[in-house]
Amino acid sequence: MQFPESWLREFCNPPLSTEKLAELLTMSGMEVEELRPVAPPFHGIVVAEILQAEQHPNADKLRVCKVDAGPAFNNGEPLQIVCGAPNARVGIKVPLATVGAELPPGADGKPFKIGVGKLR
Repeated sequence: MQFPESWLREFCNPPLSTEKLAELLTMSGMEVEELRPVAPPFHGIVVAEILQAEQHPNADKLRVCKVDAGPAFNNGEPLQIVCGAPNARVGIKVPLATVGAELPPGADGKPFKIGVGKLR
């Protein structure tokens, strides 16, 4: 039987790590075959606000945005980002994958790393 850890912790919530809880369950006779994370690992994602959004001059489906990612990025100066989101507009808050961010693996099974590129 498969069930999420959160379901088990609704009934009893001992101050144990997931791994220790699985070990104790196994030792009590209820075999834990595997532990799987709910979401794949990722890092380098922050919340940013779109300050400016314009159509890309050479691509119909891309937008060039200036975003504020906070004082920890680019000395607090707005970042220029190219995105394919048709709903990107001024004033909304969006998830921003910063340079060096690692996103969940694609079809090839390898994590996707965000890098710097030049706007053509």
